Amino acid sequence: MGRSDRAESVLENLRERIDRPTTELQYDTPYQLLVAVILSAQCTDERVNKATPDLFDTYPTVEALADATPDDIYPYIQSITFPNNKSGYLAKMARQIVDQFDGQVPEAIDDLETLTGVGRKTARVVAQVAHDADALPVDTHVFRVANRIGLVKEDATTPKKVEQQLKRIIPKEDWGEAHHLLILHGRYTCTARSPDCHDCPIREACKHYGRLQRLPGPIDGLDPSAGTYYCTTSDHYFDEPETHVDRHNLEQVACPRCGSMQVVRTSTGEPTKQVKDYRVNG
Repeated sequence: MGRSDRAESVLENLRERIDRPTTELQYDTPYQLLVAVILSAQCTDERVNKATPDLFDTYPTVEALADATPDDIYPYIQSITFPNNKSGYLAKMARQIVDQFDGQVPEAIDDLETLTGVGRKTARVVAQVAHDADALPVDTHVFRVANRIGLVKEDATTPKKVEQQLKRIIPKEDWGEAHHLLILHGRYTCTARSPDCHDCPIREACKHYGRLQRLPGPIDGLDPSAGTYYCTTSDHYFDEPETHVDRHNLEQVACPRCGSMQVVRTSTGEPTKQVKDYRVNG
């Protein structure tokens, strides 16, 4: 299956599972959305949504926030990750909007990126959600899911590369919807630590699932007293493994006698071999 066909199949199946593919951040205005997205960096939407009602009650407009100091803002967002940094970002961002954009949150992505605390992803989320701009923001969920499924190539090692490759295979009119579908799929099904492959509507199109299926099954009848590990290639028990790097640049447990990576843990019979996974670096 080519990447374009894979993307079409994935989006079609995710649409059937996810009724309302939209942001879970709670906001009423572009100003509130911008604040919420800045606060959501390395933080859950749920935690942001608990903090923003009191913040917005006290600072209902960007002008009100522009008059605040970081120390004024901090108590409202102290439950958010990195509250010291973010309170400073919000105070400076609000003053920039008042001074440079006449108190209006800019619509253009390039203008949004000039604001303190607003990076590539934040600018694209605000532009797409608030103004329906042609943007396909890539956060940690989109990065992980797009790589796992195989919507992007192996060289898509940064969010920018993932964004560029997704845009080539997804029609422009679907970019915003695809962003939300992939985020929500990554948040609730294809999670970072324990993806729920058994309840996944797109597993048949997913390269990661295919790799998992190709792993050997557990072996019964091993003797843990003979060694911590067992090499199925050389029929050898051992306690001190070697490590070898496989063709995906993953460090794998290897047999010290023959170098094979076909090794299992004797306590469970499960293979030690890992399947490549994906995280945003930096």
